[in-house]
Amino acid sequence: MTSQTMTAIQLHSTGGPEVLQLNHLATPTAAPGQVLAETIATGVNFIETYQRSGIYPVPLPFTPGSEASGRVVAVGQGVTEFQPGDLIATASATGTYAQFFTAAAELCLLIPEGIDPVEAAALPLQGMTAHYLINSTYPVQAGETVLFHAGAGGVGGIAIQLLKAKGATVITTVSKDEKEAIALAHGADHALRYEGFAQKVHELTDGKGVAVAYDGVGKDTFTDSLKSLAIRGMGVLFGGASGQVPPFNLQELNSLGSLFITRPTLAHYSQNREEVTWRMGELFQAIQAGQLKLSIDQTFPLADAAQAHRYLEARKTRGKVLLVP
Repeated sequence: MTSQTMTAIQLHSTGGPEVLQLNHLATPTAAPGQVLAETIATGVNFIETYQRSGIYPVPLPFTPGSEASGRVVAVGQGVTEFQPGDLIATASATGTYAQFFTAAAELCLLIPEGIDPVEAAALPLQGMTAHYLINSTYPVQAGETVLFHAGAGGVGGIAIQLLKAKGATVITTVSKDEKEAIALAHGADHALRYEGFAQKVHELTDGKGVAVAYDGVGKDTFTDSLKSLAIRGMGVLFGGASGQVPPFNLQELNSLGSLFITRPTLAHYSQNREEVTWRMGELFQAIQAGQLKLSIDQTFPLADAAQAHRYLEARKTRGKVLLVP
């Protein structure tokens, strides 16, 4: 029987990591079309630091978290695809910094046998982000050369492995030797330091530049990401780990080579069960085929969510950061 109360992280005001407070809240119930799951592990992501700091407005008080693995304990009216006891993973839940969470059943997926449910919490958001970036935003073809920043990070590490399975040449960026080793272990062909990377990209591509630059770093790298592109190349800005990119003059796209630019987000690439099943299904298959290995960097107790945010914002990560109840 599900407890009527649970522990959860809440923020009552925006600010630094210290605003993340452990509280006792009423356990949610599954509305029609939803599942209620007991949390196994929660993925910690940069979007939650943006919500916590006020960059992305949220209604207060607020329990962060959208990515988790869990064990279904109840299903809402009309839900037939899941039953209590099922192990699920999702990137589209509500309030996963908690002992229990709810999620739309159509945006959840069963965790296949043989895949660790704690590890599965590291896959939905970063895995589907990597998947949509390289398969939908700019569908990378075999033989193309791409730039994917932060190759030792969670999204970067997954993307590099998937890109190599596609037959692409991958250039990535890292901040230090330790992260270079991680990025190369993921399969990157070249791991550059951030300083002067655009010039080095052109040297590696005989002056042509790359077909696409995937940039989740943001403010510190955006300008040089565009300078790394080939004529008619695409800049894909999908995050701002170093800060948000300031207003941009579109005329620069002309002078840099008739470039394309886009600012996608996962929600628009995981809008229905068909899309989620395709992306997560291919990711689970890649794990089972040995083409994708997940990297869990740090696991923090739920009560230490503030410490997890500090760790993430210090850009120390070498893979996925998880919270466990």
